[in-house]
Amino acid sequence: MGIKDIIDGKKYWRAHVARIKALPRDYRIVYNEIQRYFFKVGPVELLDGSLFEGILDFFEEGVAAGKGVLELVGNDVAAFCDDLIKGSRTFADIYQESLNARK
Repeated sequence: MGIKDIIDGKKYWRAHVARIKALPRDYRIVYNEIQRYFFKVGPVELLDGSLFEGILDFFEEGVAAGKGVLELVGNDVAAFCDDLIKGSRTFADIYQESLNARK
């Protein structure tokens, strides 16, 4: 990774954060909870950031349509997250596999 990649990454991240800050408060709260959940669970195949970009696009469309955030994700945010990564390997899966391999 070169210096240009680092600079481009920072520019991308700052633009991404600006988009989050532009969301209504309830959307920001749910987005941050989703982000926190994924950082704990760790979907391995989705490390490129496309997952968060897609969620942000989805939320911006919901705002434009005048919908509340819970209309989009439902009352159980964790279940919404689990549905998004269904079938994807997670860091928890890898850890469990390593424990099973030691037995």
